[in-house]
Amino acid sequence: MSKLLSQNCILFFKRFALIFIFYQVCRIGFYFYNSHLLDPWDWKVFIGGLRFDLAALGFLNMAFALLHIFPGKFQTRTGYQQFLFYSFYLVNIFFLCLNYVDYEYFKFIGRRSSYAFITATGMEQEIPGLLKNFIVDYWWIPLFMFLSFFIFWLIYRKIDYKIKRSYINVKDIIIAILVVGIMLVLGRGGLQHKPIRLVDASQYGGLKNTALVLNTPFSVIKTMGKSEVLEEVQFFTDSELNKVFNPIQEFKYDSINKKNVVLLIVESFGRETMHRGLTPFMDSLAQNSHFFENAFANGKVSIDAVPSAISSIPSLMNRTFISSSYALNDVYTLPKILKENGYHTAFFHGAYNGSQNFDQYANVAGFDEYYGKNEYQGPEAFDGAWGIFDEEFLQFYAKKLDEFKKPFFTTLFTISSHNPYTIPEKYKGKFPKGNADIHESIAYADYSLKKFFETAKTKEWYNNTIFVITADHTCSEPKEDHWKTNVGKFRVPILFFAPGDESLSIEKVEKNFQQIDILPSLMDYLQINTKIVTYGKSYKSEQDFVVNYLDNIYNYEKGDYYLAFDGKKTLGLYNWKTDPLLKNNLMNTELEVLKQMEDFIKAYIQSFNFRVRNNQLTID
Repeated sequence: MSKLLSQNCILFFKRFALIFIFYQVCRIGFYFYNSHLLDPWDWKVFIGGLRFDLAALGFLNMAFALLHIFPGKFQTRTGYQQFLFYSFYLVNIFFLCLNYVDYEYFKFIGRRSSYAFITATGMEQEIPGLLKNFIVDYWWIPLFMFLSFFIFWLIYRKIDYKIKRSYINVKDIIIAILVVGIMLVLGRGGLQHKPIRLVDASQYGGLKNTALVLNTPFSVIKTMGKSEVLEEVQFFTDSELNKVFNPIQEFKYDSINKKNVVLLIVESFGRETMHRGLTPFMDSLAQNSHFFENAFANGKVSIDAVPSAISSIPSLMNRTFISSSYALNDVYTLPKILKENGYHTAFFHGAYNGSQNFDQYANVAGFDEYYGKNEYQGPEAFDGAWGIFDEEFLQFYAKKLDEFKKPFFTTLFTISSHNPYTIPEKYKGKFPKGNADIHESIAYADYSLKKFFETAKTKEWYNNTIFVITADHTCSEPKEDHWKTNVGKFRVPILFFAPGDESLSIEKVEKNFQQIDILPSLMDYLQINTKIVTYGKSYKSEQDFVVNYLDNIYNYEKGDYYLAFDGKKTLGLYNWKTDPLLKNNLMNTELEVLKQMEDFIKAYIQSFNFRVRNNQLTID
């Protein structure tokens, strides 16, 4: 090896080693920042973290390895070396600092951010207001970024890059290719058959620590410029599959029950927020409705809740269904079904039009009309970041319901209990602060619902309406440990309230229930003759399952049991009611339960992946 190549190799690997060390510092910081949401760190997490960090850095620095090491007299030129000096610094420090975004955002979504989040797909108009609030509310995150820029620079600039002139030989080219080959192996995560994937983190992190194993640059790279493609799996033959799980359900009735339907999806209104003095209205309503005590969301972000609730489509992939390549699949949704039965349909969301692509999906789902911030008419009520405050937008909503042809089906998604948790100035000090930043805005959202129902009670359509209320997902930072597990992270309130209908029992229902059960339940309640593809079940069904997905793990509850499945194998089986912290793994003792649950989740995944991939979510 010539002296020139030796100098360049040493220079590159010094720089590579420095950024690698900073990745470890970021992971340690992530652990201590979110330790209350994670399991204790162990050697498997450490080894896995090293592997994923090397994969991210290998991919990002493959070109830099070639630029540093490829032999030629141009390597001795000052301008060329300055270009390498600054470009290596800027590219690597930018991706390094993406890790800091997830210090805080991990509390909301329970996983590392994807390319779609980093680029704020579907939220372009909200970015200026939200960015300002983010910097003010979480000032330490930009501070961490600045310190990383500064400290890395102080150390980085001490690595001498003045290359002395020397001769080049043929061996240098071979060695340069070899070094780039090493970077290629690092970038793909090893010599295994397929490049390392996000799902592989579960081998090291268990149920709660996959985000600790991963790094945000790797997650962003793996989701950059890609439409998620569901894997085609074949656990069962077609005849075997339908015996274990069949998503086709048929409803037969002699006459339709033409009740109006109001579906309210309340932002971040997790089950853990109730009965704490924050939500007196919802607490009271739960006691006077058909309330599902063990209800679950089918996703961890707002954008998952809409297809779950109105299309009976769970979020079983890393990219949200609305923003995936399958978003334009044919779906037989609540608005389409009810329109065929004479209903007027409309979707309401008080944020900027275009926010989270809700207006686009409302169109795909078949709603007649969409009402966002642009369509709002009423007192000035812009919250400065997202859109119209809940109280005023819900009153606008009640007014529009008065104008609609009956019967109607409408969905409203609230916004005020979303970060930055802004409430109107006139209510500052009126609501309890609770013990988390979100709690005051949750109390305001509850108050806004109360005012809406007070208005609705005065309307003639009120007693001929069924109200369905749920949350999109849980809130970001639950305090008790049992809300932090892969079971607790999804628990939300779901209730059916029909003030003029004594046939709908007022009771607390213990059976497991989920957002995707809303559509088939309304088919039964409204007595609609139809045949649908649904991954949920009716409230009248004897079935007792819930399925959701987080960080490459399928979570499946049946009765008292919870199964964690990574798509290939079971990671754990627990009795989540007697063991709410999921400490006692029953895989080696409850073998019959394990077999039954494994068969079901495999059939569920196979059916879902096949039908979504092949656009078969409707019946010809």
